[in-house]
Amino acid sequence: MEKEKIELQLAEFPVCEYAFIKERDISFLEQIRYICETECPQYGSSWSCPPAVGTVEECRERCSRFQEGFLFTTVAEVSDLENMAEMLDTRMEHEEITRQVRDLFREQCEEVLVLSTESCAICEKCSYPHHPCRHPERMFPCIESYGILVTELAERYGITFMNGGNVVTWFSLILYR
Repeated sequence: MEKEKIELQLAEFPVCEYAFIKERDISFLEQIRYICETECPQYGSSWSCPPAVGTVEECRERCSRFQEGFLFTTVAEVSDLENMAEMLDTRMEHEEITRQVRDLFREQCEEVLVLSTESCAICEKCSYPHHPCRHPERMFPCIESYGILVTELAERYGITFMNGGNVVTWFSLILYR
């Protein structure tokens, strides 16, 4: 894969920060999954979240098929970080950018695995668990649903996640081979 070509193409997108990473640097923690189970209202209601994504060990195994990855952020400014609806309204732009960046990697790579932000919000009501996902090519599992502490990975690679003020930082992780 030509990283320089990817970097040139990235200039077309409002990507804030990024890093090419090694899969071996990703920590998978059961504690992150516990937070999903006990604090997230999407747990058990979406194909992008647990338990639909599999156990943390299954997620680790899925990720281990890749040696390299690409972690990136976009940012959005909101009037009030405590206004969850306003904050979540900014996420769909990040998801669209994630799709476009994924396509850059697909052009050069044999296979990609994309993880992104929050629970999928493509459909008004997810088909989980009674029917297959309606949009598997557009749905990205949540990074944290895999048991990944994204802030630890960001710190390891020098990516800022506390951007001050009323700035929301959205993450995506693309693993590739």
